[in-house]
Amino acid sequence: MGVLDRFRLDGRTVVITGGSRGLGRAMAQGLAEAGADLVLVGREGEALEAARQELVALGRWVAVVPGDVSTPSGAEAACRQVLALNRPVDVLVNNVGGRRVDLPTEQMPVEQWQQLVDLNLTSALVCCQQLCKGMLDRRRGSVINVTSIAGAWVSIPKIGGRHYETAKAALTGLTRAMAADWAPLGVRANAIAPGGFLTDANRRWFGEKPEFQTSFESRIPMGRLGEPDELAATAVYLASDASSYVTGATVIVDGGYTLW
Repeated sequence: MGVLDRFRLDGRTVVITGGSRGLGRAMAQGLAEAGADLVLVGREGEALEAARQELVALGRWVAVVPGDVSTPSGAEAACRQVLALNRPVDVLVNNVGGRRVDLPTEQMPVEQWQQLVDLNLTSALVCCQQLCKGMLDRRRGSVINVTSIAGAWVSIPKIGGRHYETAKAALTGLTRAMAADWAPLGVRANAIAPGGFLTDANRRWFGEKPEFQTSFESRIPMGRLGEPDELAATAVYLASDASSYVTGATVIVDGGYTLW
C-alpha cells in the first residue's frame, strides 16, 4: 500500500455531529472526497438535506439524522437514530459546540453554565458511549473530538463565556483518557484544536465586530483567519490509516496563533 492509499476511507462510515454547516460541513466534504460514506447529525433539516444532496453528488452514501445533541437526552435520541441505520460506525467526529453566551464568568447562572458544558463536553461523551461500542467490539475505529485552541492553550482576550474554555479543556482531557483506555482495544481517539476560521457564522459575527477581527488577526503569525476547507485534511488524516500509530494527540490548526 502506497502512502497516499493510507489516506483513503473507502468502505468506511463516518458520523459527524454538526455536519451540515461550518467546520463540520467542511470536514464532511473532505472525508467524502477521501471515499467515506457519511451520517450527518444536525438540528436544521433544510441544511442537512442541502448538505446531503451536495455530498451524494460525489458518489457517496449519505444519511442525515435531525437531532439536537446539546443535551444528554437529545444526544442519546440522535444516536439511536444513527444506530437504527444498521451501518457499522467506523469514525465518529464530535464537532458540535460553541460559545453562544458572552457573559463574564462571575455573572453566569450555574444552570446556564451546565447547559453549555453539556453542549461542548457531555454531548461528545454521550455520543462516544452510544456509538463506539461497535468499534470496541470490532477492535477498530477512530474518534475525533473537535476542541479549540481556547481549550488548555489560550483564553481569547476581550470575550466572555469561559464555560467554553473550561469545557473544551475537559474535552481534551477526555480525549486523552479514552485514548489510553481504548488503545489496547484497537480504537484511537484524537482531537483537533482549531483557531479562528471564517465559517459563515463567524463571518456574520466578525461583520458585527470588525475591530475584534482586526485584533484577532493581528495575533496570528500567518496574518489571517483560516478557511473551513483548511481543516478537512486534518480530519481525513486522523480518520484514516495514515494516522494508525497516533492516539491521544491534539492537532492544533490555528495559523500559529498559539505560538505567541
